[in-house]
Amino acid sequence: MNEFLILKLLDRVQWIFKSLGADYALMRRILQVKLTMDGRRTPTLFSGSQNSKLEMEGSPFRVQWLYLLLGLMLIAMVAPRDHHILMMSLLFSIVMFLITTTLISDFSTVMLDLRDKNILFSKPVDRRTLNMAKSLHILIYLLTLTLTFTGPSLLFSLFRHGPGFFFMYAAEILLMDGFILVFTALIYLLILRFFDGEKLKDIINYVQIILSVGVTVGAQLVSRMFNLSELGLDFTPAWWHFLLAPVWFGAPFELLGGGTGSRSVIILTALSVVVPAVMFAAYIRLMPVFERSLQKLAEHGAEGRDSGRLARVLSETVCRNKAEAMFFRFTWSMMKNEREFKLRVYPTIGFSLIFPFIFIFNQVWSGDLAGIRSSKSFLFIYYSALLLMTVVQMVRYSASYKGAWIYQVIPLPGKGLVYRGMLKAAVVKLLVPLFLLEAAVFIALLGSWIIADMAVVLLALLLYAVICFLTFPKALPFSEKYEAAQRKEFTGSAFVQLFILGGLAGVHYVFTLIPAGIYIYMVILVAANAWIWRRAFLPDTSRDNGFPTLRAGG
Repeated sequence: MNEFLILKLLDRVQWIFKSLGADYALMRRILQVKLTMDGRRTPTLFSGSQNSKLEMEGSPFRVQWLYLLLGLMLIAMVAPRDHHILMMSLLFSIVMFLITTTLISDFSTVMLDLRDKNILFSKPVDRRTLNMAKSLHILIYLLTLTLTFTGPSLLFSLFRHGPGFFFMYAAEILLMDGFILVFTALIYLLILRFFDGEKLKDIINYVQIILSVGVTVGAQLVSRMFNLSELGLDFTPAWWHFLLAPVWFGAPFELLGGGTGSRSVIILTALSVVVPAVMFAAYIRLMPVFERSLQKLAEHGAEGRDSGRLARVLSETVCRNKAEAMFFRFTWSMMKNEREFKLRVYPTIGFSLIFPFIFIFNQVWSGDLAGIRSSKSFLFIYYSALLLMTVVQMVRYSASYKGAWIYQVIPLPGKGLVYRGMLKAAVVKLLVPLFLLEAAVFIALLGSWIIADMAVVLLALLLYAVICFLTFPKALPFSEKYEAAQRKEFTGSAFVQLFILGGLAGVHYVFTLIPAGIYIYMVILVAANAWIWRRAFLPDTSRDNGFPTLRAGG
């Protein structure tokens, strides 16, 4: 068992916990186990990395180096000697967003853990000791993460603005952490009061998508904040500022820096202290209700009760026969209910949603909409196909992979129908909605003249879906365990797919230079899709290594 530095520090103040009625020796052992188990969990930011297992072992806070690098960017917002409320509000906006989403996505398993109750309450462990260990665990994580992220700017503020600014910054960080922790717990309590545990787990998955999008967009926004001090902006309080927590935590610096001492700034400063205190008192009072509500997490709720009407209608629309439609519905259901699949694939939805627009972000930021309308920037929508690479790779894995024996007994002549139904479900459920959303945005930005181009892109992506399937090693859907996802055999295929995707975008561009070329290309793509979707899934071309040929009776 590891001896963590934080435990040695707690040993020096163990009298505090003893005075509160906790069994310190037992609390320390529980906390030591919890910190050790943290070291065996892959953070959301790295859940898709092939090398995450090697890079992230050995420390419960093994992403500190990343947050430390991100924290260096916050120095630009601490450096100015004026506009403190504006700059610090921006800083706390970034910090609160990253810390909150990371807390929810990576540490919800601790906040909502029921295993310690089931295991320890049958032993001579009192609730006070267990709750103290759980609270300390969360607090250690939150403070360590926050101080790592804000450490560079906190240290810089000491030399730039003096001890007063430094200690106020540190105090506001502590108040912010308390606010985030209580706010997150109260949100969980609110959700659990009206929804079942499965709904809460789904919401956590969606937060992980927001995290991936936020990191990408935040990198773009932060890079443009270096010139904010040159804008000469003055802070003019508005009613909606009183609803924004980052502005509360930024207001005290305006008073300290000798800026405006208006009544609005004083009220905002008071809110930064009063609101976290009131919320913490409410959290203590509602703790018994929160603990009782956590029992809902053990319930399966409404998951799995979906009638599947939409999947049934779509399968009958896009599939040729009943066997293919059956595997369409099976894949659709698994993608909806397989939580590990959603954890690994859904963040890619965020990247695929953002990447096509990042490349035109500079023109939008500068207001050059006329230049966008006259350009071929809609071709960046091909980046939405990044989702296909992840989906086709991950659809083979499942936490319930042992159930793949069912493939041995289903009376099918070959695997082509299985693969085609699987791929159609992935395209219809994930790619098509994402593409339609992005196409609508591009049409709104560039005009209706690109509608034909959007139709061509969709046809090209349907062709690309089959190409992804053919270039990756084949396996039956949801038939392998996730540990196999660390294999490096996918790296070469991914580079090939990226090259092909760029080629499709290049061919599209060439046809836009030919009069009526886009319609010629459209006809070519229709014919190519009709051929490849038929030929790629014939029984004699759908065999793969590692799985016996399907036959009636197994």
